[in-house]
This record gives sequence, C-alpha cells and structure tokens, in this order.
Amino acid sequence: MASTKDAHAGRLRAWMLEGLSDMGKGKPSRPVESAPASGHQGQRWWRVMCLTGVDYFSTLGYQPGIAALAAGLLSPVATIVLVIVTLAGALPVYRRVAEESPHGEGSIAMLSRLLSFWKGKLFVLTLLGFAATDFLITITLSAADASTHLVENPHLEEALHNKQVLITLVLIALLGAVFLKGFLEAIGVAVVLVGIYLALNAVVVVNGLWHVVTEGHVVTDWSTALTAEHGNVFAMVGVALLVFPKLALGLSGFETGVAVMPHVKGDPGDTEEKPTGRIRDTKKLLTTAALIMSVFLITTSFITTVLIPHEKFESGGDANGRALAYLAHEYLGNTFGTVYDVSTIAILWFAGASAMAGLLNLMPRYLPRYGMAPHWARAVRPMVIVFTLVAFLVTWLFDADVDAQGGAYATGVLVLICSAAIAVTIAARKAGQRGWTIGFAVISAVFLYTTVLNVIERPDGVKIGACFITGIMLISLLSRLGRAFELRVTHVELDQTAERLVRDISHRTARFVANEPDHRDIAEYRDKIDQIRADNDIPTTEDFVFVEVTVTDPSEFEAELTVRGEVLHDRYRVLTVESSSIPNALAALLLHSRDLTGIRPHIYFEWTEGNPFANFLRFFLLGQGEVAPVTREILREAEPDRTRRPRVHVG
Repeated sequence: MASTKDAHAGRLRAWMLEGLSDMGKGKPSRPVESAPASGHQGQRWWRVMCLTGVDYFSTLGYQPGIAALAAGLLSPVATIVLVIVTLAGALPVYRRVAEESPHGEGSIAMLSRLLSFWKGKLFVLTLLGFAATDFLITITLSAADASTHLVENPHLEEALHNKQVLITLVLIALLGAVFLKGFLEAIGVAVVLVGIYLALNAVVVVNGLWHVVTEGHVVTDWSTALTAEHGNVFAMVGVALLVFPKLALGLSGFETGVAVMPHVKGDPGDTEEKPTGRIRDTKKLLTTAALIMSVFLITTSFITTVLIPHEKFESGGDANGRALAYLAHEYLGNTFGTVYDVSTIAILWFAGASAMAGLLNLMPRYLPRYGMAPHWARAVRPMVIVFTLVAFLVTWLFDADVDAQGGAYATGVLVLICSAAIAVTIAARKAGQRGWTIGFAVISAVFLYTTVLNVIERPDGVKIGACFITGIMLISLLSRLGRAFELRVTHVELDQTAERLVRDISHRTARFVANEPDHRDIAEYRDKIDQIRADNDIPTTEDFVFVEVTVTDPSEFEAELTVRGEVLHDRYRVLTVESSSIPNALAALLLHSRDLTGIRPHIYFEWTEGNPFANFLRFFLLGQGEVAPVTREILREAEPDRTRRPRVHVG
C-alpha cells in the first residue's frame, strides 16, 4: 500500500514539475509552456493577437460604462483623447519595446540592465509588484465582470442573485484548470472567442449607429446638454484631459501583447539572439490590435452615451459594467442579448488567460534566478496554483466588485506603461536617435502625468500595488535566506593552466588554500603557507594551490564559474575566480576538482574575525564574511555522502 501511495505521489510530483529540469542552465529561465520550447514553431501573429486580444478587446465589456461614469456626456471626447494617446503614445513605445526585448520580458528587462547589484534587484522586484498588480487584477476584475453579465442577464437574474462572488471564484478556478492542463492549445480557443466577440460587437455598434441616425434627436439632445454643461470646445477638451486617467483601462492590452511575444512564429531564419521575424510580426500584432480597439472604443463610447440614460450607468443601474450588453438586450432582443452575454462572459473569463501567460512569463525569469523563489517556481503548474489562490484571495477581499478593483488595475497598467516609455527613451538616447528621444520623452511625460493624477484621485490603487510589492519583497527575502547555503554555480570551466594545476596536485593529496588577495607579492604567499602549516601541523613536504575569489555582483544568485590558473613568482600556483559569492565559488571548485580527478580535495582557511551574525549578513548581502563554515555547509548540502565530501580545515 505504501509503495502504491509513493508511486502516485511520484507521478503527481513529476507532473507538477514537468519541464523543471530544462531550466536554469546558464540561460534566462522561462516556463516550459508559457513560451515556445525548442522545436515549437510558434503561432501566426494574428492568432497570438487573439491571445492578447482576450484581455485587450474584452475591456469593451466594461470600458464604455467606466468612461460614462468618469466623463459623463464628455465620454466620446475623453475616449478620443484615449485613442490619440494609444496610437501616438503607447503603440510607438511598445513597438520599440518589442524590438529591444523580443523574448517577452518587456520594459522590466530593459530597465534592469541600467542598474546592478542590490539596487537593480530591488528595482526589478518593485516593477514585478506592479506587474503582478496589473496581471492578477486583470484575472479577478475580468472574472468579476463576467459574473456581473451572468447575474444581471434577465433570464438568470433571479436564480443567480447574490451569487456573484461564488461565480467569480468558479470562473477563476476554471481558468487555472486550463493552464494546469496545458496552455499552448488554448490559443485556438482565443481565436474563436475573439472572432465571435468582435463580430457580435460589430452588430451592436452598427445597430446602435442606425438608431442614432434614425432617432436624430438623441444627438441633438446630447450636443445641447454638452454645450450647456461645458460651454465651448476648449473647456470640453480641458475636462477630457483631466478625466482621461480614469479611462486608462483601455490601454491594458499592450503589456500583455509584449508578454505573449514568445508565442509569435516569426521567420524560419530567426534565432534567439536575433528574432527579426518575430519582432516584425509582433509590431503587426500590436498595431492591428490598437487600430481595431480604437475604432470600437470611439463608436461604443458614442452610442452608449447618446442612447443610454446616465442613471443607468450608476451603481445598481442596468447598464453598470455592461453598457453594450444593455444595448444588445434593449435594441436586439433578449435572445440576441443572451448570446451577446454568453460571448462577453466567455471572453472576460478567458481575458485572464493572457494575464496568466504574462505572469508565467515574467516571474520565473527573475525570481528563481535571483534566488528569490524556490526551484519549483520555474515550473508552470505550481505557479498556476499559486496565482490562482492569490486571485481567490483578491476576489474575496474585493467582494468581486468591478469598480473597487478599477483603481488598482489602472495603477498597475499605468506604472508599467510609464516604465516602458522611460525605458525606450533611454534606449533611443543611447542609440543616438535625437528625434525619437524627444518624442519618447514627451510620451513619458504624458504617462507620468496620467499616473500621478490617477494615484492622487485613486490612492487605493497604489496601496494595493504596495501590498503586492511588499509581499513579493518579503517572500523573496525569505526565499533567499532559505536558499543561502545552496550550491548556486551552474557550470565550472577551467582554463588550460588551471586544469593542469588541479590534475598535478591531485597526484598527491590535493590541498587548496583559500586566500584573500592583497598585494600578491612573494611575502604574502610565503607567510600564508607558513601560517597554514603551523595551524594544521602539515609537513613541509606537502604543497598547496592557492584559490583566490574576487566578488563581482553579490546580488546575483546563479552563475557559471570560470577558473584561471597562473604561477606567481615562479613558485606559487594560484587559481583565480570571479564570483558573486566566495563560499559558493570555493565549494563548486572543490566538487569539480573531485569529479575531474576522482580525489577528495582538502581546503584550508583562517577563522574570520568578528561577530558571527554580522559575518553572516556580510555573506548574505556581499558574498563574503564567514567563509569557512559557510563553505562547509554548502558542501554538506550539495554532497550528503561524507566519504565523498571535500574536507574543510580551519586554523
């Protein structure tokens, strides 16, 4: 019985961690199913556009209502401002992001290259916090809006009354189940959903425009009320600019458009280093999606504003969160309206798919590589479960309220767009492109203004984003502490001289001396050997090889190790290494020496002076400190067999 349970547990573990063994071999980590694996040819750009479109286009389900609440009669004018910012601002920015970061990392990767050491890691974690806010709230808000359409359908309203939270949780669970099953095939589902949804919206828009034309008084009534309320055109434009930040949800598709970029097929000659076809086709994807969305945004905001009484948009009103669905039922009948509701529910539910793909593409690229997440975080399925549980928590905290989550969603979207605009401005400046630098700088200023205004008016978004950032920081710190004694070196490479020195000393007792390089003069090495012989009572007939480690970036976690050999002062053999951590470099070198020669090596240290806790912090933050005991602990975890473990001596 026990063996059967173990077999089931083993199969479950293998299924959960499928693809994990392919990760982290000196290349950027990426989840096995969130990006095309080796041999996977990807999908045509228009199909991938539908994958990002389930997020981008699905905002039509609630964007007209949000615009009406934010701008009132000015909704069409404010929406035109949004479209101008989309086509003249966000689109050029993300076309450049696709060019600079073609593997789906987005602006986070571009900005992370500008900063090193711990400040770079903390900056990336902060942006990841806002990305998590954007993508997770996309999942929960879209599912909540889908449940709103379901609950408020005239045929189901009575049966599903007060069950919105439960329905939202079920929709999120179903989305998680899709990813646990396998996601690449779901692109076909996205194509079908987007095609049907856009076709139904086109019917609603055409029908709405026909009613506007045939009922001419609605336009007259609207324009008269607009003039009475705002006076002249300049006042209208000014107010539209002020309320524009509240419409920022209409920009949500660009970040996911870049996040799903690894799925784009590109050209047969594309390489990972230079995916020219993928970049070109991703630009087509972004441009086509922006143009389609712009047409729908302008037409839907216009027909909903002139055809729906404003009180219907208010909380509890029939058009709240479902303006186009209201028009579908009102003018095309409940049968068509129900079909429209089903389509809207389906695409809003699946809108979380592109957001989940974005999370699975971003998080495993950074956190495990920084040592700030467990190894299993590189695999898709465990991360799907984690993100699904977090989405459950967010839904419960917000009571599946679409309006309550809008501020956090807009904040996440705007912060990421700001970071993208700033990143491409810097990239253009470095490339010496003066015109593009000025243009992107202006766009950055617009988005910074929008973000600041959104934060002032809706501070809850920053608070929620801060919660995500704090959570990521705390979990990352605890994970890094938990993995402090893990062997982090992915590969050891000896140059010709280093390999000769290691093989030569292994003909006798392989003895290495850890030395902190100072002047590297003859006295330094002579005194070090005398001290090691005295401390450990080693005969003068025994000889040594010095090992010197120079710390580079101590914030890095995993890295390859290159060992160079040299003979100094015609007698002292020295191996030099550059690494983010002295103990890890020494442990990896000792294990590699043992595997290369079959001889258990010995290494000799001095005790480090100072407080042990302070020395541990120096090791944790700076890669040095209490070197001897930490090296021994890393060796103990890496090699459980004591008879094969390299021996550590401290004098």
